[in-house]
Amino acid sequence: VQLVESGGGLVQAGGSLRLSCAAAGLALDDDAIGWFRQAPGKEREGVSCIRRSDGRPDYADSVKGRFTISSDNAKNTVYLQMNSLKPEDTAVYYCAVGTTVLDGCIYYSSSYYFSWGQGTQVTVSS
Repeated sequence: VQLVESGGGLVQAGGSLRLSCAAAGLALDDDAIGWFRQAPGKEREGVSCIRRSDGRPDYADSVKGRFTISSDNAKNTVYLQMNSLKPEDTAVYYCAVGTTVLDGCIYYSSSYYFSWGQGTQVTVSS
């Protein structure tokens, strides 16, 4: 499985970006795609995830109401629409493919994910 993120960049606070995660080599839709981020000097944190079979999402409290995750299974691509961006959203954003759980997906633990992209930088200026 190969994952490639795109869509990062520099944006002012209050602005928007849409990240894409293009996945190659996924055979079925019975998986989850998660978005994680890591800011300089901080630990990686989970942001959001989606169970691709039914589109069920989950979000960290810090982004709930501002970020929206979606999946286009025909294109094997997952999107993260980020609105009302804040300087504290500045980080390298990674997508990863992993396993699902009964209630959908797990965004807060990287142990559920087994293949990662290289990341895309998001910088939000104040």
